[in-house]
Amino acid sequence: MIPLRDSIPRVHKPYAVWGLIALNTFIFLLTAYLPPKALPLVFRLLGVVPARFSNPEWAAFVGFPEGGTYTFLTYMFLHGDWLHLLLNMWMLWIFADNIEDVMGPVRFLAFYVVCGLAALGVHYVFNMNSPMPVVGASGAIAGVMGAYFLLYPHARVVTLIPIIIIPYIVELPAVLFLGIWFLMQFFSGVSSTLSQASASIAWWAHAGGFVAGMLLVSVFRKKDRCYFCYTRDRGSGFGPPAR
Repeated sequence: MIPLRDSIPRVHKPYAVWGLIALNTFIFLLTAYLPPKALPLVFRLLGVVPARFSNPEWAAFVGFPEGGTYTFLTYMFLHGDWLHLLLNMWMLWIFADNIEDVMGPVRFLAFYVVCGLAALGVHYVFNMNSPMPVVGASGAIAGVMGAYFLLYPHARVVTLIPIIIIPYIVELPAVLFLGIWFLMQFFSGVSSTLSQASASIAWWAHAGGFVAGMLLVSVFRKKDRCYFCYTRDRGSGFGPPAR
């Protein structure tokens, strides 16, 4: 399922969202044209390799430098290929402007980073001995989607569903679109854990980021900026801002 647009208008310009998209794109361009042998090294040193922290003796043996906590932040800004980057930035573009609306740019950036850290923590719990680096903004963006799930369940999401080679476009309730997305991440994570197979997608980071966003949104939101949020008295109507 690929979201094309949502029904919630934004009030403020999403400067933080624009900045994140620009920064992620800039860093991807810097890495995209590295020599073929250099890119895996960048991912190992700036992405998060769980075994680097769970097994320091192994990390020292294979040549990791000491420390490495900076990777908890840098991993969020690395992407493996164009498709990885474009899908993440598109999801950020669709859902994050309304979350920045209710937080303001500074709070939103803090929320984004904390969700990325929480997503990484969940990934680590289920993959602590993995030598594979995890990279990408997916966990942080999943936090944005979790916040959207709580604040705008009444929204509508125009969605592209490819059926073999036929594109099918349908308007779905946001609560259904995001609920299906979360369940797909969760059960994919369970499947990868039960099979004990090395997954190329950090399913648990996605699921963990989503839950973190749901738990943290009330901490970071500003009630006087929640212009179109769902409330019991308003239901799915938009009406005046909720204060």
